[in-house]
Amino acid sequence: MSIAFLLTTLVVVATPGTGAVYSIAAGLSRGARAGIVAALGCTIGVVPHMVAAITGLAAILNSSAVAFQTIKWLGVAYLLLLAWQTLRDRSVIQVDADSRPISSWRVIRTAVLINLLNPKLTIFFFAFLPQFVPAGSPGGAWQMTGLSLVFMALTFIVFALYGVFAATMRNRVISRPGVMAWLRRTFAGTYVLLAGRLAFERQ
Repeated sequence: MSIAFLLTTLVVVATPGTGAVYSIAAGLSRGARAGIVAALGCTIGVVPHMVAAITGLAAILNSSAVAFQTIKWLGVAYLLLLAWQTLRDRSVIQVDADSRPISSWRVIRTAVLINLLNPKLTIFFFAFLPQFVPAGSPGGAWQMTGLSLVFMALTFIVFALYGVFAATMRNRVISRPGVMAWLRRTFAGTYVLLAGRLAFERQ
């Protein structure tokens, strides 16, 4: 494994996206455990993209406009739904020590869907991993699998750190309704912007 792969992966993972935003929101609203669970869900959501890239399904997605557009617009719709829920459902983002806890399965399910409904992630794997596997090398699929697992591990670590850091800020905003209202609007707006960026993505 090269230093270039690790550095590139860190840059890609650390760049704020839907997974990072959701991990931060979970940590801020429900604490460190929820942030870590959200990070785990986002990491699990990488698995289908990894499998698709290794098995060559990404080539089909890249060549089929219908498949790409279908998954893309499902992802856009889901991000807009998250934005709406963030604005309307205070339990999603409100910091409240007495609020009813959200189940880990619900957090994981949402996190998995966030990463699953993003066709660009599959194409990213398809274009990214082969650069670090010598052409024609024996066991290339296994090498890609190993690199993918490293990518997933770094994804979990970085997103978990985002979530835990957000959780440390809870006490500073727990008694400030105005701050929480601003945060809800910020997260909702971020989901809308990410949905817009995905909507304009091309194959």
